[in-house]
Amino acid sequence: MYIFFLAHDNSIEVKGEIIAVCPFCNTLGTSSIIQTMKRIKLGLLFMFVIATAVQLPIIILAQSTNQTGLEDRKYWLVELDKIARHVLYNLANDSLKINMPVMVSKRSDNPTSRKAVAYLEVFSRTLSGIAPWLELEGGSPKELKLRNQYRIWAIKSIENAANPKAKDYVEWSKGGQPLVDASYLALSFLRCPWLWEHLNDATKQQVVEGFKLTRKVTPPFQNWILFTGMIEAFFCNYNMDWDGVRIEYGLRQFSQWYVGDGVYSDGPKYEWDYYNSYVMHPYLTKILEIVGKKTKSYDSMRLDEKARAERYAIIQERLIAPDGSYPATGRSIVYRGGAFHHLADMAAQKKLPEQLKPAQVRCALTAVIKKTMECPNTFNKEGWLNIGLCGSQPDLADIYNNTGSLYICTNIFLPLGLPETDEFWSATPELYTSQKIWSGQDVRGDHGIH
Repeated sequence: MYIFFLAHDNSIEVKGEIIAVCPFCNTLGTSSIIQTMKRIKLGLLFMFVIATAVQLPIIILAQSTNQTGLEDRKYWLVELDKIARHVLYNLANDSLKINMPVMVSKRSDNPTSRKAVAYLEVFSRTLSGIAPWLELEGGSPKELKLRNQYRIWAIKSIENAANPKAKDYVEWSKGGQPLVDASYLALSFLRCPWLWEHLNDATKQQVVEGFKLTRKVTPPFQNWILFTGMIEAFFCNYNMDWDGVRIEYGLRQFSQWYVGDGVYSDGPKYEWDYYNSYVMHPYLTKILEIVGKKTKSYDSMRLDEKARAERYAIIQERLIAPDGSYPATGRSIVYRGGAFHHLADMAAQKKLPEQLKPAQVRCALTAVIKKTMECPNTFNKEGWLNIGLCGSQPDLADIYNNTGSLYICTNIFLPLGLPETDEFWSATPELYTSQKIWSGQDVRGDHGIH
């Protein structure tokens, strides 16, 4: 068995019998069996040719196990900055609507409306992913400098998005979509109280008024009922008037939509997609956490959700293939790494089940980031995300997708809210489940819950 590991510098490590190649006479030879890792500076394509020529079973793994947690963290920060910088820099400078290109689905249900809401979408979704990192203190001088810059941009961005006199004032009330993305902004303030605490009083009032405008929206009978719940959870957390019925409705309905094995149905009929990760588990967990501080009425539901969330985290980790790919199934697949919002959230909150080690989750999420963000044409010439899962694939878009929708992918970066001394970053790299299984290691079987 030969296992190829792709390092972050695109060199390759091989575990097993080392193939020696003479570049001048094209002869092949094999060394003795070597159990340790040895780096070979050969191109990936060349390695495939070698393996095929001598009929060797191979497995391509996305990440070298020699990559340290701190090196992973630096890589994550580079990728996050690549995604988020254009959004917050432009909004902070009141130039988002001028500089952000807005693509919509080929089959868009309402192109004009989808373009109008794209700015709240891109802002709130980006902020929800970087919020825990903005809340964090400390770190290397370089990371501190970067975080301080993003804090400045974030505060100014919120001011412009909420100020009716700003060029980049966002759409809060037309149609239903503002409810969705106002909820991601509410989630941002719950994940990063620092943001709310550092807003001036006028901006706070404008944000509250924007949130209240979304109460006019009657949410579809699906995950949207949690968006209303998240906004009320925000009001609850910051001791404002909150509507307990809107929270109760979402929580009780989803308890009825639980179908088993850690999975909820997104409405009366079940569909296989990633909405348990995009929305359901992260929202249920946060809403229950917030209202649990005010009442014990939901204690039993919190225990149920804890078990279900742990089980779904296990499923998510097992979905990640050795090369970082995952099943491209269901709607909203263009959200890229946002498909693992839940797994990242569980790691960030230090709520991973016992059988998932932080290091293996770090390595699994790093593999997904590499797979989804390093494809050619992932970004356009100006640095904005293109619609797609692996590069530019506009035909994958659903009728409601636009450029702003894509930035929910920042939620895979939630563990950056953990300090670099945390086990998630400091532990020795570890193969994740699919890498272990497909490299021939013996792994304990998987079992569902009810």
